[in-house]
Amino acid sequence: MSAIRLLVLGAVRQHGRAHGYQVRNDLEYWGAHEWSNAKPGSIYHALKQMAKQGLLHAHEIAPSTAGGPPRTEYEITDQGTEEYLRLVREALTSYDQKMDVKSAAIGFMVDLPRAETVALLKERIRRSEEWRSAVTEHYVPEEGPGQLGHIGEIMNLWVHTADAEAEWTQGLIDRIEGGAYTFAGEGEPFVGVLTEGEENPYATGERHPGDVR
Repeated sequence: MSAIRLLVLGAVRQHGRAHGYQVRNDLEYWGAHEWSNAKPGSIYHALKQMAKQGLLHAHEIAPSTAGGPPRTEYEITDQGTEEYLRLVREALTSYDQKMDVKSAAIGFMVDLPRAETVALLKERIRRSEEWRSAVTEHYVPEEGPGQLGHIGEIMNLWVHTADAEAEWTQGLIDRIEGGAYTFAGEGEPFVGVLTEGEENPYATGERHPGDVR
């Protein structure tokens, strides 16, 4: 799964309608340029591609009276919303996703109902434990990694990663079941996007031709 696809759909959905630079600005505000492949070129390319695929609707906006070129504003379609929620669900249940996909999914999990999110995270733990069991059929953690020479360190890494992932996920489940955060259908959602003209303290300042389109 590509994190950029999920991130861009999520940013456009939170705005309702947004031009490309707004999406880029939001992703930099979230720090996504540091922990994912959300660079300006990939963001603008994703917007255009998903518009071609019917996931976004592109609105051509006339230039302002102050001058400047016309811009394209993007709005998520029903098909795009279905794809977005599918990606969130998939990322929440797949324990072996890359960190950028995991991070994006956690950021957007509140767009799902609370009970569904808990169920998806429990499925994540189940899959992680299943994978751990497959590893320990050939590697006994209690005997230490040296039993297989230095290659045992690989299995040791896998087991420790699975254990840490399960522990973290269970903690998240406990917090959600305890009432933390506002999920879909529960009230006003958390707003994590910048308003038009709002300064972004985390902007990279890097210029890109797509910024003015």
